[in-house]
Amino acid sequence: MFTYSDFISPYPELRSRHSSKWRRFEPDVLPMHVAEMDYVIAPNIQRVLIDFVQRSDLGYLGPIPEVPAAFSEFAMSRWGWKVDPAQVRIATDVAVGCVEIMRALGRPADRVVINSPVYSSFYDWIKEVQMEAQDVPLIPRDGTWKLDIDGLRAAFESGAKFLLLCSPQNPVGRVHTAQELGEIALLAKRFGVTVISDEIHAPLTFKSHQFVPWLSVSETAREVGVAVTAASKSFNLAGLKAAVFVSQNESMQRRLQAVPAATHWRSSLLGGFAMAEAFANSEDWLNTAIEQNASNFEVFESAMRELLPSVPYWVPQAGYLAWMDLSSLNLGPNPAATILERGRVALVPGVDHGKGYEQFARINFATHPEHIYKTIEVIRSLGKS
Repeated sequence: MFTYSDFISPYPELRSRHSSKWRRFEPDVLPMHVAEMDYVIAPNIQRVLIDFVQRSDLGYLGPIPEVPAAFSEFAMSRWGWKVDPAQVRIATDVAVGCVEIMRALGRPADRVVINSPVYSSFYDWIKEVQMEAQDVPLIPRDGTWKLDIDGLRAAFESGAKFLLLCSPQNPVGRVHTAQELGEIALLAKRFGVTVISDEIHAPLTFKSHQFVPWLSVSETAREVGVAVTAASKSFNLAGLKAAVFVSQNESMQRRLQAVPAATHWRSSLLGGFAMAEAFANSEDWLNTAIEQNASNFEVFESAMRELLPSVPYWVPQAGYLAWMDLSSLNLGPNPAATILERGRVALVPGVDHGKGYEQFARINFATHPEHIYKTIEVIRSLGKS
C-alpha cells in the first residue's frame, strides 16, 4: 500500500520538472492550471520504463496485445464493462484519437456538438478537422451541471453529425448518468449522430459515484459510439503519448477501419507499455491517488469556506479539477489573467472552456495542500484590493 507521506513530490523536485506545467510561466508563478498531478508515478511503472531504457529498447511501437488485454481486465474490474480486446486500438493520444475518428467518419463543415463548459482543446480539435462546433451548454442544477437533453435533441435534429462527449466532464467533474447517456444514445441513432466519448478522467471517479462507460449503456450506444481513453491522466503519464479507442459493435468496427494505421505507429513504445502496466497492475496506486484527491478537495473546500465564502464552486464527482465563479470579486474581465499578473498564480481562464464563462476559472488541486491554500489566499487578497 502507498502512503500519503511519500506520494506527493517535494516542491524543489517539481520545480525542476520539464513539463509544460513547470516551464510555461516564470519561476515565481505557482502553476495550478495544467491537468496533471504532482504525484510520484507508480513504482512498477517506473521499473518498466527504466528497464526499457537500460536495454536500449526504444524503437517504434509495433504490435502490443498487452494493452487490449490489460484494458479489458481493468474495465471489467473497475466498471463491470465487458470489452472485446479485438476492438481496442492504439492512438497517439486522446486528442489524436478523437481527431482521426472525426476525420475518418465525417467531412469538413460537419457540425460537432459539445457541451460547455468543456475541455478547451475540444474547440481546437474541431477546427483541426475543419468542422464546426455547436454548443449545447450544460445546465447548472442541483449543485452540479447536467446535460441538456432537449437541447441535444434540437441540435441532432438540425443536422449535427457528431457529439464529442466529455465523460466525466472537464472542468466541472460531472459523471453523467446511465439514464442521460441512454437517452442520448436513442437520439443519436434516430438522427444519425456519431458519439465520441472522451473518457480520459474516468478512472479517477470518486468512490461516492459510479462512472458509466458509454459503450456499457446499451446496444444502441454501441451502435452509434466509440470511446477514447488513456492512462495518461489517471496514472500521470501524459508525456508518454499513448491512448486507446474502443468500439463494441461490428458496424462501428468496420467504420473505424478508415482511421489511418499511422495513428498506432506514431504512438510511443514507452507510452504503450506504461499504459499496459498501469491498467494491469497499478490499481492500488490509482486508489491512493483518488484518496489523495479527495483529501485535497477537502482542503480546497475548507479554504473556500474560510477565505472566499462569496465564491460559488462545484463539487467534482471525478478527477482533480475545481470550477469556480469569481464574478463576485470584481477582478476584471478575465479574473484568471488578473490572478496571474498580480498574484503570480496560474489558473485556467473560464473563457477557455466556452463563451459565457469569462468570470470563471479552473484550478487543479492534485498538488500539495499548501499550494491549494496559498492559491485561495492570493485570490482573496486580490478580491479585496
